[in-house]
Amino acid sequence: MAFFNKLSQSARNAAGSLSNIRVAAPIRHKASASAAAPKLVPDEYDGPLMRTELPGPKSQELLKKMDSITRNTATIQMFVDYKASKGNFLVDVDGNRYLDCFNQISSVPLGYNHPALLEAVTNPDLAISMINRSALGVFPPAEYPGRMEDALLSIAPKGLECVQTMMCGSCSNENALKQTFLQYRHKARGGNPTQEEYDSSMCNQAPGAPDLSVLSFNGAFHGRTIGMLALTHSKPIHKVDIPSIDWPSSDFPALKYPIDQHAQENRVEEDRCLQMVRDKIAEYAAKGKPVAACIVEPVQAEGGDHHATPYFFIELQKILKEVGAAFIVDEVQTGGGIAGTMWAHEQWNLPEAPDVVTFAKKLITGGYYYKPEFAPKMAYQVFNTWMGEPTKLIMLEAIVETIKKDNLLENVQNSGKLLLSGLEELQAKYPQFMSRARGMGTFIAIDLSSPETAAEIVARGRKAGFILGTCGKQSLRLRPALIFQSQHAEMLLDELSHIMSEL
Repeated sequence: MAFFNKLSQSARNAAGSLSNIRVAAPIRHKASASAAAPKLVPDEYDGPLMRTELPGPKSQELLKKMDSITRNTATIQMFVDYKASKGNFLVDVDGNRYLDCFNQISSVPLGYNHPALLEAVTNPDLAISMINRSALGVFPPAEYPGRMEDALLSIAPKGLECVQTMMCGSCSNENALKQTFLQYRHKARGGNPTQEEYDSSMCNQAPGAPDLSVLSFNGAFHGRTIGMLALTHSKPIHKVDIPSIDWPSSDFPALKYPIDQHAQENRVEEDRCLQMVRDKIAEYAAKGKPVAACIVEPVQAEGGDHHATPYFFIELQKILKEVGAAFIVDEVQTGGGIAGTMWAHEQWNLPEAPDVVTFAKKLITGGYYYKPEFAPKMAYQVFNTWMGEPTKLIMLEAIVETIKKDNLLENVQNSGKLLLSGLEELQAKYPQFMSRARGMGTFIAIDLSSPETAAEIVARGRKAGFILGTCGKQSLRLRPALIFQSQHAEMLLDELSHIMSEL
């Protein structure tokens, strides 16, 4: 039963060694001018506080109980007291308090127990929706269209007029892909399916089950359903033993950072990858498996926080338009404000909107935006029992209102600049351990010298009361809430500086 992110055996050893270390409240985090800034959550704690060994005795006992029930607890790191957690601080069942810089795998927009959300749950409509769970595709509540307008269309990416809710990121990507297939075949056929297509589809044969393909990128992560695993190329543990589909993948640019200081080399690398996209599309067309869609993340998060420049995405969109393939942007991780804009792809300045943009995580519900021509042409082609979750839209209304009222996008931009500049200073001071600091907004990562070093930093940070994440082979990644302010950034940078000085 592992306690920390598992990167290698030696990384697990580094993490597990904490069980023999008793920790106390860190007191070295220095005050600064920014510490006097008004808190976005008024009663938020002032800093981390560690009371027990890790994992604490209560977490250990609960872990034993859970394992006797599920036999599937290797990923559990601690049990949490969510009642005591506030703002950016997570409190475990043993009373240890952490500055959470990873936020439930980047899925908590306003931190813990935000007043706006506590107020939202007092709305009687939420209780009615919970008690009377509706099959939204058949019997939606009267309030649902208005809530979709207020919560989702009010923040829709420019140029995308339609939105469909779903339950999670994987099923959002899966159903978005279905809609691109439906549009591709409807356009090619010039109308609805023939009887031959209906009949042949029932035995998974052409022409009803067309041999279309989807282009993805090496290093990508798009989810854990069967279809999405065929498009995921980040870690073998996600895919091993699972049957897959013969779909093409291309290299994603491996850029040098800071990006603006390596423009010429990065342009060569992006052009190489764009040519590979063209080659893969041609290869699969020749095999009788035309590429109907391409899916790409603005930042390859799980794969190692790989970035590309706007040039790459603009040129990619051009290539896809030339061959009639849909352009799907997977903003499950980057959407919702963490990039410093509501949608990361806004920063590309595309000549026109992507065809589809998917979301989940910080928007607390799954779904996707799309152009009207990608709407299903017949009933039940994109359908499931729930088609989303009405209670989540009640919460999302409060989240969107808070983002606007408290200028949280500006807050993310300011905190992100401070974090990134601080990491750049640390990598200049400790080049033997740290390199390639990069990010947009507070969606930030930095490479460490080895997987073991990354695990060691995460372990030491946890001991001191900081929850950090990793990605790729040896990258430290930050995914704080939108309410993560400059004082929190300075606490984290101070702790990282202390850790690096002791390595």
